[in-house]
Amino acid sequence: MRKRLIAVCLLLMMPVFAGCGLIDYYFLPPAEDTAQELYEAGMDYMQEKRYSRAAEDFLKLKDRFPFSPLTPKAGIALGDAYFLDAKYPEAVDAYKEFESLHPSSPEMPYVLYQMGQANLKMFRTIDLRQDNVREALELFYRLQETHPDTQYAKAAKKSIYECRKILAEHEIFVADFFWRTDKFGAAWHRYLYVIENYGDVVEFKEYVRKQAEYSYFEYQKTLSEEERERVQWTWKRLFKWL
Repeated sequence: MRKRLIAVCLLLMMPVFAGCGLIDYYFLPPAEDTAQELYEAGMDYMQEKRYSRAAEDFLKLKDRFPFSPLTPKAGIALGDAYFLDAKYPEAVDAYKEFESLHPSSPEMPYVLYQMGQANLKMFRTIDLRQDNVREALELFYRLQETHPDTQYAKAAKKSIYECRKILAEHEIFVADFFWRTDKFGAAWHRYLYVIENYGDVVEFKEYVRKQAEYSYFEYQKTLSEEERERVQWTWKRLFKWL
């Protein structure tokens, strides 16, 4: 009898609950955020410098609403969130995905610039392989070639010099190693490579020229007469260029 009375009371009060939205609140799953809400929430988190949380919202937007007009914006914003959070490999991947999906987007100058900067940020020490710096340099060159009149192409000029300076210093590091280990031929060729390919990097130009001379004179002591004449011709040709 008591159970029947409770059931009757619940049935009588259901319209009240429905009017208040309590049934929806307690018994129905919450409505998913719209693309607009996810994008705005992500941008709010970006303003608060909560980049990981922003990335989560941008990823949700991309996954749930792949055809939304906001999805391309979220793709760039995702790369920016990773970049500002110092997650540079993830930033590069996000920007590359945007490029593959929207290669003709008017935002491509910015995306290329950011990809280059993210790769450049991954530089650590001069003694390691410089694959990321080389990729950054290629991206900055491509930016200048494909979008020469943009502000990003002009800003890339400074980064190009920075990349070339790092690459030149890496080559000098290798050449110096050969010099210290008495491998004068290998050292000489490496110094020549720097002279021929990084002559614009003025910080090292005089040092490299002198080291090339020293290693050349040491190297020629180990050569036959025929080899010495061949090397001298190469050196004279290059010396005229200097």
